[in-house]
Amino acid sequence: MAAFLRSRWEGLKPEQVGLTSQGRRRTPGLRRGELAMLAGLSVEYLERLEQGRDTNPSGAVLAALADALRLSRDEKQHLARLALRQHSATLLPVPQPVGDDPRPSVRDLLDRLDPTPACLLGPVYDVVAWNQSWETLATSLGVLDTDPPNLIRYHFLHPMAHRIFDEASWAATADEAVGWLRAAEPDWGSDDAFRALVEDVHEVPGFASRWAAYAVASRLPGGKRFWHPGAGHLNIRLEVLFVGEANHWLQLWLPSDEETAAAFDSLLRPQAGPVPDAPSASRTPQAEA
Repeated sequence: MAAFLRSRWEGLKPEQVGLTSQGRRRTPGLRRGELAMLAGLSVEYLERLEQGRDTNPSGAVLAALADALRLSRDEKQHLARLALRQHSATLLPVPQPVGDDPRPSVRDLLDRLDPTPACLLGPVYDVVAWNQSWETLATSLGVLDTDPPNLIRYHFLHPMAHRIFDEASWAATADEAVGWLRAAEPDWGSDDAFRALVEDVHEVPGFASRWAAYAVASRLPGGKRFWHPGAGHLNIRLEVLFVGEANHWLQLWLPSDEETAAAFDSLLRPQAGPVPDAPSASRTPQAEA
């Protein structure tokens, strides 16, 4: 919690909170005295909190800091979860391991969603299940080159990720991916799979800098534009549906324009199987009668 709060005030400029920047600053962001003034706290208390010597701040203190730091909705929720994990962990349910298999009914649902591409993701962005349409699209992108496939490893470690996204889209998706992973840390940060993922990608500068910035993000619907080897540029909407206790969630790929819809039809409709012919007049019940 101290590390998260420190990252937020180091990233906040005085001008963003109505203060005038004066003198040369040895460290980025707000000075302790400036934040203490904004939050109505003493500098000494803020120093204890920053150094982790005060591990039990009240709800009123956290609310004051959240307002002073202009925390977003996602950031406030993350701070609340950190506080709960720190002070009331025994009251919170223990998260299931990240590698839990999905329920059979969820696998059946994925199949029934064809020809809409859909996959099931876990807390560390392993793709734990998918339908045939998603496999058709993802195979050409290289997403299924690893076992298990993992969207964060793919984005930071697979060369194809830099080919399918332009520079701005790659960076925006990287921001989201690291923000999602940071948001999952209070629940799964001690899990072996979570630690192994962070270790695997931490050598990539684009990941390490974002991880150090400690941004958090919710798993929300959104749009993506990327290049597909078999269909050209695709514009899709990503719909997110949480499953059960939110240990897993469904991600659906929906076309967001007519060109993408036509490309989906061309690539995916055969996966749904042939449409049966309508019965001929000679085989209708009336004709047989």
